[in-house]
Amino acid sequence: MNGDTLHSIGELARRTGLTVKTVRFYSDQGIVSPADRNPAGHRRYGADAVARLDLVRTLRELGLGLPEIRQVLERELTLPEVAAAHAEALEVRIRVLRLRQAVLRTVARRGATAEELTSVHRLARLTEDERERLVGEFLTEVFDGVGAEGGFGGVARSLTPELPEEPSAEQVEAWVELARLAGDAGFRELLRGLAEDEAAEGVPGAVPRPGLAVLVGELAGPAVAAGVEPGSAEAAGVVAALLERYARLVGVDEADGSLRDRLVERVEAMADPRRERYLGLLAVVNGWAQPGSSAEVLGWTGRALALAPPSPGRVTAVGGWGRSSG
Repeated sequence: MNGDTLHSIGELARRTGLTVKTVRFYSDQGIVSPADRNPAGHRRYGADAVARLDLVRTLRELGLGLPEIRQVLERELTLPEVAAAHAEALEVRIRVLRLRQAVLRTVARRGATAEELTSVHRLARLTEDERERLVGEFLTEVFDGVGAEGGFGGVARSLTPELPEEPSAEQVEAWVELARLAGDAGFRELLRGLAEDEAAEGVPGAVPRPGLAVLVGELAGPAVAAGVEPGSAEAAGVVAALLERYARLVGVDEADGSLRDRLVERVEAMADPRRERYLGLLAVVNGWAQPGSSAEVLGWTGRALALAPPSPGRVTAVGGWGRSSG
């Protein structure tokens, strides 16, 4: 072999961008072998060693271990086979990293304690079966036995989070928060109360839907959009119309003194920010469009109910605003 084509370890290191120590290590491991030795016994490498080490460096940067690299170099495995296997391994690693990222983001945002960190990490690592069991227990506690016809089955399905097989970091983070919310006894009690109220009002099908929620949207929505103040005469007209329509919805006399208190309680429960937060998180987890917010309209309605004077007479709805008569 022509001596001009042979390289010392130092020259090989410079040509490949590796350190002398690394080249010597690969040589000792048999990854690259010297073509000859000089009279002093120093190793000399041929041009093929440069190409071989370039490939080794590339495979190492991609995360392959020496056993896999050796198999490729010795042609026990083809490069496409190794690439496919390593790509699958990287997918698993990416999913693990997404979970860790979601846990850290949640902890950073919430300022969690050590105990909460453990809880968040556990929720992020739940298997699909474990997630289904957690959600099933939550929905059973909220809806089981509500409504004689079981009309809330569709609602339960619509409130079910389904984390995809390859979720984004945002979806994992949303799932962690949603799971913590679903495990909140107070939140479960809130939704259970909303479901029972809807069932008692004879409006099965959602929490809340379509009775009171629609009435509030139809009557208070335009007032909010128009900038009507909750304590104004116009707002009092909206409240009067809402009370009349709600009395018909629940089948009680409009003059019933407890009607306003009942309506206030219902609106306050509907306005609980946890309900809207759950729906927003659910949309992220399931990849749905974000639902419209009802917080402003519900908040306005609650204030208007508190500020409006008792209606002196029967009220009829006119043009969505309402007017007093009698």
